[in-house]
Amino acid sequence: MKNTILITGGTGYIGSWVTKQLLEKGYTVRLTLRDKKKKKKYQHLEDLASNSTGKLEIWEADLLKEGSYDKAADGADAIIHMASPFTLRFKDAQKDLVDPAVKGTRNVLSAANNSDTVKKVVLTSSVAAVHGDNIDMQEKGLQEFTEEHFNSTSSVSHQPYSYSKVAAEKEAWKMHDAQSDWKLVVINPSFVLGPSLTANSDSESLAFINDMLSGKYQTGAPDLTFGYVDVRDVATAHLLALEKEDAEGRHILAERTASVMDVAEILKKQFGKKYKLPMMKAPKWLLTLIAPMFGLQRSFIRRNVGYPIKLNTTKSKQALGLKYTPLEQTLKEMVEQIEMQK
Repeated sequence: MKNTILITGGTGYIGSWVTKQLLEKGYTVRLTLRDKKKKKKYQHLEDLASNSTGKLEIWEADLLKEGSYDKAADGADAIIHMASPFTLRFKDAQKDLVDPAVKGTRNVLSAANNSDTVKKVVLTSSVAAVHGDNIDMQEKGLQEFTEEHFNSTSSVSHQPYSYSKVAAEKEAWKMHDAQSDWKLVVINPSFVLGPSLTANSDSESLAFINDMLSGKYQTGAPDLTFGYVDVRDVATAHLLALEKEDAEGRHILAERTASVMDVAEILKKQFGKKYKLPMMKAPKWLLTLIAPMFGLQRSFIRRNVGYPIKLNTTKSKQALGLKYTPLEQTLKEMVEQIEMQK
C-alpha cells in the first residue's frame, strides 16, 4: 500500500472527491496550492481530514514554475496530477488553457523524475484527448472510440480545451517513455456530473445543470451527445489506478452516452414540471446562426451537433474493476444538492 500521495488540483470538483477517498483510506495526502493563505479553498478538506484516518498536508507549488513541485514530491510514493484548467471562458487559448496544461504536466512529472521515491503517476486526462469533435467518429470510419484513439482534430483555434488535454497527455507519455523509475496510468473521463464537496465550485458541470434547470434551453436544446460519468466514480477510478499493481495505459470513463435532450427527459421524469427544461431540439441552422452569442464557434456546431458518439468503456470495468453509478442517480443527487444550497 502506498502511503504518501502528492495531489495537484486536489481542491477542485473531481480533486476534492479524490482527496476525500484517499483520506478515508488512511493515506497521507500532500495537497498543493499556489497560496496556502487562501484557506477557503481547502477548508472543506481539512474538515474531512479531521474525521478520517488519513492526514492532510498543505504544500505550496505553482503549475507554471519550474521545480515548484520537487520538494513536495520528495518522499511521496505516488503523484495524482489533476490540476489543469477546465473552462470554456478564456481570453487567450494558448496562455489560459494550453500553456498551463502542458507546462504544468511537464513541471509535475519533472518532480517525479527528480524524486527517488515516486513509483507511480496517475494523470487525469479527458475523453477530449481521445476525440475532438463528434464527427471524428464518422470521418475516421469508426464504430466507437477506444483508448487507442488520440484526438487529432483539435487545435488552439478550434476546440482549444480539447487540444490542451491531448497536448498535455502526449507530453506525459513522452516523459514517461524517457524514464524507467515511475509508471504512468491515465484516466480519461467523459462529461463529469454529480454532487460537489465544496459550495464555491466553479465547475462547468454545475454550470451545465444550472443552465438546464433555469430555462436557458427551454425553447430548444442543442442536439449534442456526450459521455457522462459520476464524479465519485471518477475519484474511485483514480484510487483503483493508484492501488492496482497491474493498472496501465489509458481508461475511458463513461456510464453511457446521451444527448442533452436525453438528460432533460431524465430530469423531467424525476422533477416533473418543477423546472423550465428543454421542450425540443433546437434546429442546427439556428444554432449555427446564434453560436457566437453563446461564445461558441460555428465550426463546433457544424462538427458536433447531430452526430452521435459511442465510447468503449470495457477497460475501465474489466482492468480497473470500476462499477458505474447510473446517470439517473447522478442527476437526481446533483439537482437535490443544488436545491439544498439555494
